[in-house]
Amino acid sequence: MAKCAFVSFRLGMADGVSVVARNWGRAVEQLGFEVITVAGEGPVDRTVPGLAIAATDPPSSAELIEALADADLVVVENLCTIPLNLPAARATAAVLRGRPTIMHHHDPPWQRERFAHISELPIDDADWRHVTINLSTKKQMQKRGFAATCIYNGFATATGAGDRSGVRRRLGVGESDLLIAHPVRAVPRKNVARAVALCEQLGGAYWLWGPAEEGYDDELARLLRSASCRVVHGTNGESAVDLYRAADAVVFPSTWEGFGNPPVEASIHRVPVAVADYPVAGELRALGFEWYPTDDPEPLRTALRVGDDARIERNRRVAVKHLSLPVMTEAIAALLAAAGWLP
Repeated sequence: MAKCAFVSFRLGMADGVSVVARNWGRAVEQLGFEVITVAGEGPVDRTVPGLAIAATDPPSSAELIEALADADLVVVENLCTIPLNLPAARATAAVLRGRPTIMHHHDPPWQRERFAHISELPIDDADWRHVTINLSTKKQMQKRGFAATCIYNGFATATGAGDRSGVRRRLGVGESDLLIAHPVRAVPRKNVARAVALCEQLGGAYWLWGPAEEGYDDELARLLRSASCRVVHGTNGESAVDLYRAADAVVFPSTWEGFGNPPVEASIHRVPVAVADYPVAGELRALGFEWYPTDDPEPLRTALRVGDDARIERNRRVAVKHLSLPVMTEAIAALLAAAGWLP
C-alpha cells in the first residue's frame, strides 16, 4: 500500500494544525494511502526530536531520510511555512527536494508581525504542490510567485447529545449555570481579554480549553485573576461532541486566524458562537455562516434567552455543505490526480 507521511513540529495534539492534519489523514486514507505521522513531539509514529518547536539542535539529514524513506507522498504541515524552527524547515526542505510533497500552509511569516522580516519561508521546489487553507493566503502566495491551491479545512459532521451533564459535573458547573467556552490555546492573538469581558457582560462562566503558549503564561494568569466572572480552565480528553455540547455558547474573539476551526465545529454541534471580524472570518461568513458579534453582547444574550434554532440549523447546514470531510477529500483527490500522485 502507498504511504503518506505527515510531518510537522508536533502532531496528534489539540492545536489547530494537529486537528487539520488528522482530518487530512482520514482523507488520504480514503484515497488509498497508509498514513504515517512524523514530528518532533506528540503521539506520533516516528519522533524526530529536532523538528520540535523548542528543539535546540536541528534534525540531521540522516534522521529525516530514515523517517521518510518509505513515504510515497509527504504532507508538510506548516513546518516549512511559519518560522518556529528555521533549521528544521531548512533540513526538511533539503531532504524533500524532488519528491512528491504537499506543502500545507496555515500561516506564512508575513501574516505575523513578529515574523514579517523573515523572507526565506515558504520554500519552493518544482516537484512540490502548495496548498493554503484560505483564499487570502493563496492570493498572497501567488503574488510572491507560488502556484498555490486553496483547500478549506474539512470536519467530521456527525454530532449528538454528548455527555453534557458528565462534563459539567467534572467542571463543577451546574446544569442551569451559563457556561461559555473558548476552545483555544492561550496566545496573544486569541484575545483572551475580550473573551473574558464578553463572559462578564453575559454573566456566564469563562471556560478556556487550552494552556498558555508563546510566553503568555503570566499575562493569562493576570487576566484570569482579574476576571469578575467565574473561570474554568482545561479539558480532560473528552470528545469534541461532549465538550461542545457541555457549553451553552462559544466565544471566538481572535484578532487573527489562518482559518478558525472552533466556530465551524461549534456550528456542527449546534452551539451558538460569537466570532470576531478577523480577516478569514469574512471568507467563512461568505459561505453563509451567521455568527454573533464579540463586541456587542446583546445579540448572543437574546439568543441564549429565547433561542435561535433557525440560525443554529442554518450554520450547521453551511458547515456540512462546504466544510465536511467528503468535500475536503474530493478537493485533495483532485489535487493528487492532477499531480499524478494517487495510488
